[in-house]
Amino acid sequence: MDMGDVPAWAALVVSVGAIAVSLKARGDGSRAADAAEKSVTEAKRSADASEQAVAEARRSSDAAERSAAVAEETLADQRHEAAERRVIEAEANRPRAALKIEHANKAKWHLLNHGTAAAENIVCVDEVEAMIGDWPTGLSLPPGEVYDFMMAGSMQASIPSVLRVKWDGQDEPVPLRVPPRVG
Repeated sequence: MDMGDVPAWAALVVSVGAIAVSLKARGDGSRAADAAEKSVTEAKRSADASEQAVAEARRSSDAAERSAAVAEETLADQRHEAAERRVIEAEANRPRAALKIEHANKAKWHLLNHGTAAAENIVCVDEVEAMIGDWPTGLSLPPGEVYDFMMAGSMQASIPSVLRVKWDGQDEPVPLRVPPRVG
């Protein structure tokens, strides 16, 4: 073997090593490319999932806002109803005058306040020919009090079946039934 052949043999060994290294690098590059493709695919899937999560979060946020708006409306309605109920209860519990007419005897009648408040400035709206004397001006009846008045019927002036009266705080005339005369 000649010394000139040694470099050739060395070059052969080096080139075989270079081929092995290049084949190995090619395989690694292919695997790296596959891994990169998989990574890109997974990144796309992850991005899609993130977009879906964002869209779902927006829908959830919108639903929460609508739910909060409905809850606020419901609360406002409940507060309004409670306020109305308090007004109605206050009105129902407010002291009121309640008048009625009772027959005492013969030509004598009672105007009775059986309410919880005074009736101030009671006025008889009707002209009653059967009434004896005039209806007093500024008549006031505290609760439980009675005002006596007289009515006597005749052929020309019969005793009415209803007297209409009004008082301070009661602008519309209230019809009071006049009970039949007994005795």
